[in-house]
Amino acid sequence: MFAYIVRRLLLIIPTLVVILLVNFVIVQAAPGGPVEQAIAHLQGIGGGGVGAGAGESISASRASRGLDPKLIKDIEKQYGFDKPAPERLWLMLRNYAQLDFGNSFFRGKTVIELILEKMPVTISLGLWATLITYLVSIPLGIRKAVRHGSSFDIWSSTAIVIGYAMPAFLFAMFLIVVFAGGTSLNWFPVRGLVSENFDELSTVGKVADYFWHLVLPVTALVIGGFATLTILTKNSFLNEITRQYVVTARAKGLSERRVLYGHVFRNAMLLVISGIPQAFISVFFAGSLLIEVIFSLDGLGRMSYEAAVSRDYPVVFGSLFIFTLFGLLIKLIGDLCYTLVDPRIDFTARNA
Repeated sequence: MFAYIVRRLLLIIPTLVVILLVNFVIVQAAPGGPVEQAIAHLQGIGGGGVGAGAGESISASRASRGLDPKLIKDIEKQYGFDKPAPERLWLMLRNYAQLDFGNSFFRGKTVIELILEKMPVTISLGLWATLITYLVSIPLGIRKAVRHGSSFDIWSSTAIVIGYAMPAFLFAMFLIVVFAGGTSLNWFPVRGLVSENFDELSTVGKVADYFWHLVLPVTALVIGGFATLTILTKNSFLNEITRQYVVTARAKGLSERRVLYGHVFRNAMLLVISGIPQAFISVFFAGSLLIEVIFSLDGLGRMSYEAAVSRDYPVVFGSLFIFTLFGLLIKLIGDLCYTLVDPRIDFTARNA
C-alpha cells in the first residue's frame, strides 16, 4: 500500500504540469488580456475592468497606437508580458514548484493571501453540505432498498426526483422568497457568513450566528447531491441483496440486520465511496459559485470566476493549481477509503 501511495503522489506532478500547460495555451489565445484592458482603461474604452470582451480588446489595440510606446512597454513589463510565452510558462512552473503563485494583477495581494482569505467560506459550504448529504442520503437509501416498492419508497422517490430536477440556484431563490423576507417569514439572513456584530457576540452566540447564516446556502447545495447519492445507495444495496451470499446468510439463520450491515453494507458501499471524490469536488468548487453569488458569500468559486473574467492570470492559475492538487489528493483518499470498507482490496497487487 505504501508503494501505491508513493506512485500516486508522484503521478500528481506530471498531471499538474499537463493541466497547467493546456490552460496556459488556452489563456494565451483568449482575447482581452490584462495589457489590453489596461490600455483600454487609459483610453477610456469600455472602462477596461471586469467584463472587457473581444470587441473591446480590438478597440483597445487600435487605441494603443496613440499611446507612448514606452508606456506600453511599461504596462507589458508590469504584467510580465515583456517576455515570450515559453519563458513566462517556465517561470510560472518554476515558481509553482516553490509554492510561489505570484501577486494578483488587480487586487493588491498575493494569490496565497487571497486563497486563504476566501477559503473559510468555501470550506464552510462544501464541508457541511457534503457531511449532511452523506449523513442523510446513506441511511435513507438503505431504508428505501429494504422497503423497495412500499409507499414510503414511492413518495420518497417522488420527492427525490423533484429535488434532483430543481437546479441549486433556483432552489436557493425559492428558499430566499419563502424564508428570508420574500413572504411573511423572515427567519434567515441572505448575506454573508456572519452578522456585522459578530465580534461582539459571545462564543455560543458566534456559533449560533455562523450556523444561522449557513442554513439557506447549505440547504440549496445539498438538494442535488442528496438526490443522486440516495438513489445510488439504494441501487447499490438492491443489487447486493439479490446476490447468492445474501441468500446463504439468511439460510444460516442470521438476522436481517446482521445480513444487511454485516455482509451487504461492505460491498454495497464500495460504489458509494467511489463517488465521494467527485461529489466532494463538485460541491466544493463547481456547485458553490452561484450559491456564493446569490447569498453574497465571498468564496473561492466567486473569486475564481471574477479572476477569469478580469484576466487576473496569477489568480486564475494559482486557484487552478490549488483546485487540481486538492482534487487529486481527494481521489487518492477515496481509494484509501476502499481498503477501510473492504480490507480485501489490494491496490498494490492490482498495480503490480
